[in-house]
Amino acid sequence: MAVAEQARTTRPAIYRRYPDITELAVAAVASLAEATAPDRTGEHISDLIAELAAFRSGILSANGLSLTAVILNEATDPAIKDAYRVAVVAPRRTRIAAIISAAATDGTITADRPTQQLLVTMCTGSWYAYAIAGTTPPRNWPQRTAKIVLTSRTN
Repeated sequence: MAVAEQARTTRPAIYRRYPDITELAVAAVASLAEATAPDRTGEHISDLIAELAAFRSGILSANGLSLTAVILNEATDPAIKDAYRVAVVAPRRTRIAAIISAAATDGTITADRPTQQLLVTMCTGSWYAYAIAGTTPPRNWPQRTAKIVLTSRTN
């Protein structure tokens, strides 16, 4: 009933469109994907800062951190987890990976492919580490994280 009220429609209308709760949840999760990615400038540091700032904004809006915790729960329907990964996680990781790969290609950083994937994970993973520790990420988290990632010399 609350879903129908929020959508300003009727419960039967919701059930006509979404025959079960899984399909409704998958649609809700898919709607969280950003319509547009941050504009790329070609400057790796600016691009990564913009991407991380967009990530932070998504996590802080609509209680995104709590949603992530629900998605990680073993009891969550695998279809919902898959929809979240496809709609929310994969596009962001792909964009971050492209920035890091470009930085490695032009020599800004020295990192082989496995290390680049680790750097991608470290970008958003650092935010979650703050949350798990019960601390607030610093206001300049996107800038600090981008600087650390893009000054890596791992080979």
